[in-house]
Amino acid sequence: MIQIADNPALRAAVVYIALLALGLIPLAFRVIGIRRGQRIGIGDGGNRELAQAVRVHANYAENTPFGLALLLALPLAASPAWAVHVVGLCFVIGRAAHAVGLSQTIGSSLGRGAGMALTLGALIFGAAVLLWRAFA
Repeated sequence: MIQIADNPALRAAVVYIALLALGLIPLAFRVIGIRRGQRIGIGDGGNRELAQAVRVHANYAENTPFGLALLLALPLAASPAWAVHVVGLCFVIGRAAHAVGLSQTIGSSLGRGAGMALTLGALIFGAAVLLWRAFA
């Protein structure tokens, strides 16, 4: 059995996975709060605030599984802990920045742009490390 304490890369991955899971909670509560306040059970009822909150939550939920997969695969491929930290930090910061940016405006914003750049950068870097580990 793999012991988390014995594997710095796995220990780092577990921390980032937990942070990403916790990041979804305030986004879900925001949607729930607006739904309850406006008495909208399904869809967005034409409410722009709810539509925006649903999109922020959905974007986080759509992108996060790929980061989680990389964070799990990197230690399994015997990648160094620093690679897990690069992916984890960029992904966590990227998802948070994007959620904040998209929550503030439906248009372009620094948070939204930087968040997607960090998110996509983390995915590209993590995938490259995995491919390197698979074929090196």
